Amino acid sequence: MNDFIKNDATSDTWSVFRIMSEFVEGFETLRHLDPAVSIFGSAALPEGSKYYNLAQEIAHQLSDAGFNIITGGGPSIMEAANKGAFEGASKSIGLNIEIPSEQTANPFQNVSLNFRYFFARKVMFVKYASAFVIMPGGFGTLDELFESLTLIQTKKIFDLPVVLVGSEFWGGLIDWIVSSPIKTGTLSDKELKMFSLTDDPKEVVRIIKEGYNKVRRSKAI
Repeated sequence: MNDFIKNDATSDTWSVFRIMSEFVEGFETLRHLDPAVSIFGSAALPEGSKYYNLAQEIAHQLSDAGFNIITGGGPSIMEAANKGAFEGASKSIGLNIEIPSEQTANPFQNVSLNFRYFFARKVMFVKYASAFVIMPGGFGTLDELFESLTLIQTKKIFDLPVVLVGSEFWGGLIDWIVSSPIKTGTLSDKELKMFSLTDDPKEVVRIIKEGYNKVRRSKAI
């Protein structure tokens, strides 16, 4: 099940070709879908729940504003975001992952890719995104949040908008960042400004449109 626990050297060597194929297919499929917003979130929240509905509305508004929507392709928040995009004017994209517990591709995808390797999938989330929307979620969502912020912090990608949605959910994490990393000096006040927090879909769209236009202008210089 876990390709990195196996000790078979031959298997490791041949896995390189599978990895290459995932990158090639991802690059060839997604490079035409600009601009796009990657939306991350839980696979565990039920349809009709507060954050499911919010993710669907945000994706719909972003889709109508001209942004293709990229999700992990699975259930819950991912499904909600794909559904909102599917109902909107732009493309709905699912990057599905092979894992035992949860992943069945949701039906609201215009473009669907399947991945075996998390790291190849994460490259696609970042490489073709003009912004990131972070809905409530678990370890996977936290990983995607901090991966995005780290790449922006280290200048590996442009200063793209990162929008956390759900002040009640994310408030405790932000309080901890202020009281521990910033207080200790491992992060600065400037780095706290790398992301925004809101509960308003219209505000999400506004932040992303402004950030996208700012990045476009910087690329043109």
